Amino acid sequence: GKPYVREKVCQDYKILGKENFRTLTIVANSRKYSNGTFEEIGHLVREIISLAETCCADGADPACYDAGSTALSEKSCSADSPFPAHPGTAECCAHQGLERKLCLAALRHPPPPLPRYLQPSDRELCHAFRQDPREFADRFLYEYSSSYSQAPLPVLLGSTTTFLSMVSTCCISPAPTACFLKEKLERKTLSLLTLTSNRICSRFSAYGKDKVSFSYLASLAQKVPSASFEDLLPLAGDAAELSAQCCDSLAEDCMQKKLSEHTAKVCAALSARDGRFADCCRGQNPMENHFCILAMPPAPAPKLPEPPEPTNKELCAKEGALHATRFLFELARRHPSLPDAVLAKLYDSSGKLRGECCSSKDPSVCWDSKRERIEAELFPFLARASQLCGQYNKLPFLEFKKRLRESLAQAEPEASPAQLEQLLEQRVSFASACCLPDAPPLLCAAKV
Repeated sequence: GKPYVREKVCQDYKILGKENFRTLTIVANSRKYSNGTFEEIGHLVREIISLAETCCADGADPACYDAGSTALSEKSCSADSPFPAHPGTAECCAHQGLERKLCLAALRHPPPPLPRYLQPSDRELCHAFRQDPREFADRFLYEYSSSYSQAPLPVLLGSTTTFLSMVSTCCISPAPTACFLKEKLERKTLSLLTLTSNRICSRFSAYGKDKVSFSYLASLAQKVPSASFEDLLPLAGDAAELSAQCCDSLAEDCMQKKLSEHTAKVCAALSARDGRFADCCRGQNPMENHFCILAMPPAPAPKLPEPPEPTNKELCAKEGALHATRFLFELARRHPSLPDAVLAKLYDSSGKLRGECCSSKDPSVCWDSKRERIEAELFPFLARASQLCGQYNKLPFLEFKKRLRESLAQAEPEASPAQLEQLLEQRVSFASACCLPDAPPLLCAAKV
């Protein structure tokens, strides 16, 4: 409801002043409608500024804001609306009055699978800035905010504002190169915070709190297979809590403060266990340390016995979800190359199976039939996915493709050359998008 509360909008407008309010509006709407074009976002921003300017002025008619926002919602619903297109608009437009406005305000585009923004060279930045500083700033705010649309709003605002301040300072400086170097060093923590929080919150918006906790648990299990379930579970819970508290928070320092605290906990728990964690945790900057841990590749597969499977009784007991998660954790640490998207799919399936079997007339019969299928189909699939990502992460790309082509030809002797090529492209496309630690969760869920 907030976007249509006059008091909130007018308070922001008065406190921030027109220019800062305009910046906030560009960032917030580029982030919300990350698939919208620059022109569409521009139309929306102009309308919102005009509404605030007219109706938040001293002595404005109290009905002005309501009438203006109603006109804005009608424009959104017209066939030739200049605003960002959204598949849910038609349902919202079926309502009337406040209900319609609130429905339109709640719309947002799904996050882009990967950030699109590429920073130009310092020279290109200054050339564009000198040509038209206002147009340069607007376009940058739009491109950066729609690219990192899942980073919390205060993080995005801080990051974009300091970037524009750096450009305007360094492009008129007598020594631009030295100026950019100094300013970029000062912005480093904020840049890393934007990248990292965008990744954390993209996963949170795709997975929700429970699944984010599992995804983080599995990722740590693959990096430190020597750590136990009891060691890692509290760290995974802490990461999920951080996402839930800070991804939608408007508190200025929520993400930076909580992420620094979380990184300290991870470093305290795992530095003594693993030299790579100790190396990542040496630095003084928690953001750099966290980024180093995120980018760490999985450890080599440990020599461990087959994990004990939970019994039918355990799976349907009160702690059933925990028993299932423990088993998936054991699978993850034994298959370090299994990508997040496959593990996330297993997590969903295990929840579905528990729902199905534990509510059936005879849970044991249900579980036994499922176990046979899991043995026959799931374990060979996991071995293939693990091998695919293991080779992708280890080999140069052309060598990876060559070996994959050979193994597919052996596995599918009946397939025609065209079919083999199609299979090859499908596997290569999956590996190049989904075997990496920062794989986009929604895109990869569809590819699994």
